[in-house]
Amino acid sequence: MRDPSGRLLRLLSLLQTPREWSGTELAERLDVTTRTIRRDVDRLRELGYPVHATHGNTGGYRLTAGTAMPPLLLDDDEAIAIVLGLRTAATIAVEDTSLRALAKLEQVLPHRLRHRVAALSQAAVALPPQDRGVPPADPDLLAALAAACVIHEQVRFAYTRADGEATRRLVQPHRLVAAGRRWYLVAYDEDRADWRTFRVDRISAPHRTGVRVPPRELPGGMDAVSWAMDSLAGGSGTIRARLRLHVPLAEASEHVTAWQGFLEPLDDRSCLLHTQSDSMHFLAYRITLLTVDYTLLDPPELAEHLAAIAHRATRAIESFTC
Repeated sequence: MRDPSGRLLRLLSLLQTPREWSGTELAERLDVTTRTIRRDVDRLRELGYPVHATHGNTGGYRLTAGTAMPPLLLDDDEAIAIVLGLRTAATIAVEDTSLRALAKLEQVLPHRLRHRVAALSQAAVALPPQDRGVPPADPDLLAALAAACVIHEQVRFAYTRADGEATRRLVQPHRLVAAGRRWYLVAYDEDRADWRTFRVDRISAPHRTGVRVPPRELPGGMDAVSWAMDSLAGGSGTIRARLRLHVPLAEASEHVTAWQGFLEPLDDRSCLLHTQSDSMHFLAYRITLLTVDYTLLDPPELAEHLAAIAHRATRAIESFTC
């Protein structure tokens, strides 16, 4: 690469990736000698970029955190992915923060990328969240928890349970999961020696302990999304419901997702569905998504909500059934 300015920008872009590059790797990427790489690294340092170098067979170069944030260099695909991600986030969980970041990024997008972003935005849609009354997540809290997940650092925080009881927790954060407008933290609870799913809006006073621990795997080889869905459907919520599904357990398993609840065998022709939520309205909505015949067993209060949904649906098609 003969253009020194262009080479410096390309080198800076490589160093911004979260890894360490050997001088040989950088030289091959930029089609120059390792001596040229050393000179270019010195030039970046003169310009104020904190490039750290380690020596030895496993040594290399990486960009470390400095007192000021250097310009962030993105290739075209990375820029488009971030813009689309921010547009989605702006409608889900951290609206104000995402909108500010989106406005700044779209302002500096090259003209050639704006057409691609516009086309993708017109062709892609997101399901609207059902829980619109949920306040947006605290970006600082999300950032602290996300950082702890990445480096496997223990975190202590105050947590308010669904019944209102205040507790203190020491956990090993694993993953953050967004569901509708809510965020959940999947973590290993040290005091209870078990995995838990925490609603982030119930977390307060987080304290990163600085203690790093070996990463843990979720039981059964599950991923964080599946674990959170299973936990939300069967292991959390103050309103519990039971339904008799009029199909055998094997057939029901093909139609009922972990998000809708967990199944229990009953007899050769039917099975039980256990599900729960913090909202009677949302629980009724979830049940109406079932694609098999069912009978509500309890609680009786849920029948009123299901009847209201059925009544609205019946009125919507009156003109077609007369």
